[in-house]
Amino acid sequence: MTTLVIVDVQNDFCPGGSMAAPRGADVAAKLKDFLSANAGSYDHVVATQDWHIDPGSHWSDDPDFQDSWPVHCPAGEPGAQLHPLVPTAPIEARFKKGMYDAAYSGFEGRLDGEEDGALLGDWLRERGVTDIDVCGIATDFCVNATVGDALEQGFTVRVLSDLSAPIDEDGAKAKLEALAGRGATIVEDSATL
Repeated sequence: MTTLVIVDVQNDFCPGGSMAAPRGADVAAKLKDFLSANAGSYDHVVATQDWHIDPGSHWSDDPDFQDSWPVHCPAGEPGAQLHPLVPTAPIEARFKKGMYDAAYSGFEGRLDGEEDGALLGDWLRERGVTDIDVCGIATDFCVNATVGDALEQGFTVRVLSDLSAPIDEDGAKAKLEALAGRGATIVEDSATL
């Protein structure tokens, strides 16, 4: 069983948002085309979302851009919503993360952001998922953390790098190389799937 995990393709991470990845909107547009052509190839499609209620020191007026960041993705606000180009019909479940602290990995997210909602890894295992494809924003932060946790939890992982947008191109390249070294397959052209 294979699942597509769409990581944080949200308004605040796209141009015009408070923490935009330069190619964020391009990824949303490519993802729309990819899902149109490939949604039926997956047993499940899920999305993760930063969903901050009160994340403490994760938000800062003087961010260091490693552990603290400008205000972004406040729960229920437009910046926290999925980018409008991302088709929501194929998305079976949403895993919201970072309500009260920093959370980078989608595997920290809970179903619908509910305190007792299933964690992403548990939800996938309950459905017999063994393989996941991961894409989204930002390659060098939340995509990287999600893929790392997926590998640690025993999933077979492909990273759809052309459907992912980094904050820093060089940093993302190094992170992708490290993930490949840990066993992830890096797919540079998702049209070949």
